Amino acid sequence: MSISTSVLSDLLKSLPYLRPQLYFKASLTALSHAMEDQVLAATLAQPLVIASFQRERFYRQEAHRYQRLALRSNQIYVLSAPETDFTNSSEHYEKVAFEPDDGLSQEWHLVVIADNYATCLVCRENLGSIAKNKEVPELNPNLDIDTARRFEGVWTSERGVSLKAAELLLDRVLVYRPELASKIQQARQRFGIGEPRNNSGVEQVNEYACDIDTDPFVQRLVTYLQASQYKLHKAYRSIAVQARKERLVNSISTAIRRSLDPHEVLQVAAQELGQHLEACRCLIYRAQATDNQAIIEHEFLTPGVLSVSGQTWELEKNSLFRHIVEQAEGVCVSDTLSDPRVTNSPGLSMIAKKFAIRSWLMEPVFYQGRLLGIVELHYCQMPPHECQPGELDLVEAIATQVGAALIQAEAYANLEELNQQLEALDRTRSNLIAITGHELRTPLSTIQVCLESLATEPDMPLELQQIMLNTALSDSERMRKLVQDFLTLSNLESGRVEWHPESLSLQECVDLALSRNRTRSSTEKPPQIKTQIAEDLPLIRADGDWLVEVLAKLMDNAFKFTPPQGEITIKAIYNSRKMVEVTVADTGRGIEPNRLEIVFDRFYQEEGALRRTTGGTGLGLAICRQIVNGWGGEIWAESTGKDQGSQFHFTIPIVQNTQEEKRTKVKSK
Repeated sequence: MSISTSVLSDLLKSLPYLRPQLYFKASLTALSHAMEDQVLAATLAQPLVIASFQRERFYRQEAHRYQRLALRSNQIYVLSAPETDFTNSSEHYEKVAFEPDDGLSQEWHLVVIADNYATCLVCRENLGSIAKNKEVPELNPNLDIDTARRFEGVWTSERGVSLKAAELLLDRVLVYRPELASKIQQARQRFGIGEPRNNSGVEQVNEYACDIDTDPFVQRLVTYLQASQYKLHKAYRSIAVQARKERLVNSISTAIRRSLDPHEVLQVAAQELGQHLEACRCLIYRAQATDNQAIIEHEFLTPGVLSVSGQTWELEKNSLFRHIVEQAEGVCVSDTLSDPRVTNSPGLSMIAKKFAIRSWLMEPVFYQGRLLGIVELHYCQMPPHECQPGELDLVEAIATQVGAALIQAEAYANLEELNQQLEALDRTRSNLIAITGHELRTPLSTIQVCLESLATEPDMPLELQQIMLNTALSDSERMRKLVQDFLTLSNLESGRVEWHPESLSLQECVDLALSRNRTRSSTEKPPQIKTQIAEDLPLIRADGDWLVEVLAKLMDNAFKFTPPQGEITIKAIYNSRKMVEVTVADTGRGIEPNRLEIVFDRFYQEEGALRRTTGGTGLGLAICRQIVNGWGGEIWAESTGKDQGSQFHFTIPIVQNTQEEKRTKVKSK
């Protein structure tokens, strides 16, 4: 094997269906940490981890993480080009020092393979990116050039791809560390690395699809970060073009935020794209690679142009569509009267003539390599329209937005059915993360718009700059709270919480919860709070910190939905079931009786938009239920309907014999 060969090139050659993507360094760092954290958080033992750093200095920044990973497995391999003291060794894990002129010195690899999941990151640095971006400091001398480093490659959770990447890297390890042959053979046999597979990489991936256990929350977050970096980079290169592109993308993003109806989103996208690119006709329709026909449902027209809405588009013999499927890229026909792809096809020639199409642009809508639909732009006037690079980039960006919107809309529409399948397969975490990604989209979009406005508008008034910063900070704090609540609920549901029950006075816990809620910032006067805690209550037995958390979240929920002139009451009694029953009652919005059970579901709120106006995450009551169930209590809600107020009750076990001792003391007096 030649040590100058590229692992990425070998991987793409072995699996030609893979499509390399563009990654920035910050995105690769986030992806790598997410993959490593997955190993650290997993309960299963002995995964295979192979990491390759370009230089020793990059490895030194992450050495402590790999020492932690080594505690989880003895199959850890770290490769790097030496600069000081990095040498072949087996102290904590297997170190592999490769030659500086090895092709690995220009690449970044991380492969993680376990019994129930597999992930790989294989990228090669685009050395021309730094030279091309020398103009960036002229626009902003404070820009960190390191953030503009770009890599081209593959990040995927497909097991077949990960196994092939592992095979290539283990072969490279053997070149430098042949004494590890026996140990590497154990990994090959355990995970089936290098075993013969069918010729279809897609089928092989599907075979393992049910085993993938990645973290979609991290995946979606990194996707947004990467898109934001790319757009910011484009803004420095061409501010005018970027501003035009962002106005269009933001208008479509607004439609996505406003509605999860895919028909509405596609119609808005067709209208906005057709207007901005001054096309005579813009079509967006659903189509998969195996479809023979497609029905045109979404259309933008300029006056006097014949409509094709409702028409059936033949795809089986459409050479332009077949090119998109085979090459996974868009098609631009400048002149349908001279382009052989049209003139040699009777069907396309007839369409071009019937609907007066002189110039024709088709862009595929992909999501994670899956064809979802097609965007078409028709120009009917003379002279023929020459497609410009900026226009092609814009259409591709909109197609990406449309793909994400379609997936989100489909996921949301099928959520109930998906929940049932996930419960049957004991995979409720995927459902939770999918909804989390939906909730993160709005603040992420707002932060993106604010930061891009600050970056692209140097003459913006200081007052407006402060408003943009405050908006971005506010939405980032909202995301932080959502992530914190999500992690708390995830730990509670997975049983990773250690309970520390102790004997407590309920009054002290109520006082602490009230103190916490008094610190909440609000421009409005809070409603009046009353407490009715019986003096003869027995001591309770619970984890004090979690009990205060339940009280604080129930009070916080009451604050959000009770007007300033309303009232919140906190009561506690010793009930007939020998438990202390706590009630947090309010005179606020109330709950419909048929929704009293589902208010404790994660992300539930009675009105979809209410969450944004009240600042909630939709996880508070779900967290309360998990905590109360953890100490063996019950929690439920009562209300007679909207605007009738609501009462949330939960029970806490008492310290054994406490109540009997109190009764004895009373009798003795």
